[in-house]
Amino acid sequence: MSTHVEHRDDTARKMGMWLFLFTELLLFGGLFLVYSIYRFANPEDFARGGHELNVFIGAVNTIVLITSSLTVAISISAMQQGNKKLVLQMLGITIFLAIVFLVNKYFEWGHKIHYDLYPGSNLFRALPPGEGLYFLLYYFMTGLHALHVIIGAIILGFMAWYVHKDEIDATNYALLENGGLYWHLVDLIWIFLFPLMYLIH
Repeated sequence: MSTHVEHRDDTARKMGMWLFLFTELLLFGGLFLVYSIYRFANPEDFARGGHELNVFIGAVNTIVLITSSLTVAISISAMQQGNKKLVLQMLGITIFLAIVFLVNKYFEWGHKIHYDLYPGSNLFRALPPGEGLYFLLYYFMTGLHALHVIIGAIILGFMAWYVHKDEIDATNYALLENGGLYWHLVDLIWIFLFPLMYLIH
């Protein structure tokens, strides 16, 4: 009876997480649609804005997040096998990679802010309307994504704590799976953001 109830609870948690992820996809899907519409209306201005971004940093961050998805997947597989030590190692690496991503984003944003290129600055107001719109979307969309990275890292931190305290184990790891799903969503969003912002000129 207890096992049946736990299984039902796990199913409810997974369904709740999938519904939440669906709302997140709607949010970013709407932003991608807005971006695409304005890019179509202002192709030259958006191309000029795209050339101002550092493709190398964007590519490094893409590799970082793809690697972090792998480490999360390994942590879940390790938990299924009851390898607590490997779970904690993989979650630690994932959180470290999240910090690397955020540090790279900090330097990328800092470089632009240093040169007065941010919404509300004198340089920003002097840009052509289309290019200004590009950077407005760039800061908003990458900033919103960075916020999700921070939230995801905090969630995985809690998962590591629960694993350490044996509140998540080989017989009860639905929370870890949900944390992994959220992290995969964060990675998926960046995989769309990177080419849209950095590569398509």
